[in-house]
Amino acid sequence: MTISHDKRQTKRRTLGLLSAAAAGVIASGITNFAQAQAQKTLRIGFQKYGTLTILKGRGTLEKRLAGHGIDVKWTEFPAGPVLLEGLNVGSIDFGTVGEAPPIFAQAAGANLVYVASEPPAPLAEAILVPKASTIKAVAELKGKRVALNKGSNVHYLLVRALEKAGLKYTDIQTIFLAPADARAAFERGSVDAWVIWDPFLAAAEKQIGARILADGTGLVSNRQFFLAARPYAEKNPGIIKILIEELDKVDAWSSKNLKEVVAILSAQIGLEPAVVDLAAQRNSYGVTPISQAVIDEQQKIADTFADLKLIPKKISVKSALLTIKQ
Repeated sequence: MTISHDKRQTKRRTLGLLSAAAAGVIASGITNFAQAQAQKTLRIGFQKYGTLTILKGRGTLEKRLAGHGIDVKWTEFPAGPVLLEGLNVGSIDFGTVGEAPPIFAQAAGANLVYVASEPPAPLAEAILVPKASTIKAVAELKGKRVALNKGSNVHYLLVRALEKAGLKYTDIQTIFLAPADARAAFERGSVDAWVIWDPFLAAAEKQIGARILADGTGLVSNRQFFLAARPYAEKNPGIIKILIEELDKVDAWSSKNLKEVVAILSAQIGLEPAVVDLAAQRNSYGVTPISQAVIDEQQKIADTFADLKLIPKKISVKSALLTIKQ
């Protein structure tokens, strides 16, 4: 089923600021790959929210890498799956996404590596229904139209929520839409529910009174992962190490300075402070190495997607790990 984009409803929406011309970015990245390497440029993909966005706003990474003769280029992507597509084709070297995107990317043959993760943030993603919806429980989604970004972190939340409610994944009609298009479809009633993450989640709650049917509590961890293109990581372990150190520093600072975090994110995203504050309160802070427990969690998600035929084959998450020597 295809739902058209209603330009009149989404024109000038601040959520539109969260989108990017991803296809053009990827194409230009392929063309300029050799040039970027020659200029010693670290190319980072981000989604205008989260730790990377705060790092970008503070400018501390640029200062640290300047001493090594390395520039930083930031490229915005609308969601994790297309960010990892950019990573795979060589338009960026490093980025951050949720749990599901690297699994879909690895199953498609992407040459990526996990380098670090953040703590769980289960409240930062949810299944939404319109304010006036009569749907009160996930079980009532049977036969309904549910919008989500295919292969994004919320894909696993939907699977788990349906399972807990006694429904099969095939009991609903999945409508795959990017966040801005999903918001438009959600508002005009073309879908019955929307599975989405912050800050889109917070924006829908604050701006249109969308109601949370279920969040990730007790269902998913909803971790953020930092990933790199394997060729870049293997050739530049020192740069990856610096990146993780700076991310850890900015996360430690963020956890103690939420007011400043809100100001930085609000300015970059274009969303009002009240929306960003709600999202920031649900975020997690702290960068850690990929532990065996995290590997096991990711493997369980990967196996679930393979069993549901959402990815073409089973994968080994462990094979996509990178160990940086200290």
